[in-house]
Amino acid sequence: MSTSLEAVAADAYPRMVATLIRVTGDWTLAEDCAQEALAAAVQRWPQEGEPGNPGGWLMTVARNRAIDTLRRASVERRKLAEAAALAPAEAYEAVQIDEVIGEEEVVDDRLRLVFTCCHPALALESRVALTLRTICGVPAADIARAFLVTESTMTRRLTRAKSKIADAGIPYRVPSGPALAERLPGVLAVLYLLFTQGYNADGRPAFAEEAIRLARLLRRLMPGQGEVSALLALFLLQHSRRAARQDDEGNLLPLDRQDRSRWDAAAIAEGLDVLAEAERDSPYALQARIAACHATAPSVPGTDWAEIARCYDALAGIRSTPVVELNRAVAHGYAHGPRAGLALLARAREGGELDGHPLAIAAEADLTAREGDRDRAAALFRQAAAAAHTEPERRALLDRAAETERSAPQDRAADIERSVPQDRAADIERQAPPGRAAETPRQELGS
Repeated sequence: MSTSLEAVAADAYPRMVATLIRVTGDWTLAEDCAQEALAAAVQRWPQEGEPGNPGGWLMTVARNRAIDTLRRASVERRKLAEAAALAPAEAYEAVQIDEVIGEEEVVDDRLRLVFTCCHPALALESRVALTLRTICGVPAADIARAFLVTESTMTRRLTRAKSKIADAGIPYRVPSGPALAERLPGVLAVLYLLFTQGYNADGRPAFAEEAIRLARLLRRLMPGQGEVSALLALFLLQHSRRAARQDDEGNLLPLDRQDRSRWDAAAIAEGLDVLAEAERDSPYALQARIAACHATAPSVPGTDWAEIARCYDALAGIRSTPVVELNRAVAHGYAHGPRAGLALLARAREGGELDGHPLAIAAEADLTAREGDRDRAAALFRQAAAAAHTEPERRALLDRAAETERSAPQDRAADIERSVPQDRAADIERQAPPGRAAETPRQELGS
């Protein structure tokens, strides 16, 4: 598929699927027809040239495929009439998408589809998978790899999710009033987890990019929703650092060793602008403010750790989880000294949820090294490496162990520069199953 067609498909596919689902009520038919339209474009555009309105061309082909399928299957006359009404049967190149269906209705269809895929009656894993497949057009095989299952297993899960929507009579609409306020957090949680799947050190970047695209769409479709803006700002600010988080060999680079000239300045600027729309102390806004502190700092010692600590204090007051408390301890360790951080870390580990967690062990190692006990710190880094979930994490922690053993006591500023903790934005709760992640959302994205 050419770069031009890929760009058109990214925008047109969810439009086609959303519109055909509304009209036909058949998810499989809608997806099949949209895929057939894209396949026709791959075959015909290289010979015939790209049409003047590629989106209209694709919508018309998908519509005609739906009409043909419905006619052959002799389904209800009403559905056939609705499908035929999608657009007049005129030349592809002359069809404008606004003639196929009003732009406002297309926008509404896409928003309806987002809320339908993210319905709370579905398990969180199914919501994420269905969002990736239906709204983003990600192949089932790629989704299966992200969830560490076979393609056939993922296909069955997607089929069951669609069947549940149909069997349970889940409405294809955007809720209103109190129901909207109740459902929106679930939609944002799906986008959050989708971004995490892509931002993880071993994740697929395309998933993070799709989360950003959907967050932008949601912000456009739902202006005035502060948490939507906050989530988009968080994504942009975090993703701005992705290119610098690993070296050419795939090794993870801590903040003090990242080439800040490789950070995406445009994404940072957009994130800061969007963040201005968010409520200051909402959960996603607090995380975005933490990310902004890192993204705008000239260096690790120049980071406003006191502001980061204040944000984590506020976040803990709203939604205290082991992950939040872990990151709060690290932030206080840099803002107020390692002893303060170790005290908060000990408190965070009292419930046992962080027992054996590699990042909790690594945080203790880092704070211990900064207190001066480098032998114990090196041992803790090795312990964290043994518990690490991925090879890049393991190598990074072993490198920290070796470095800690070699290093001699230095002044505090240099110590902070060298021993900043591993970038945790993609690491904590990596192995948590999606259902558990929904109950205790990862709060460390801003670190």
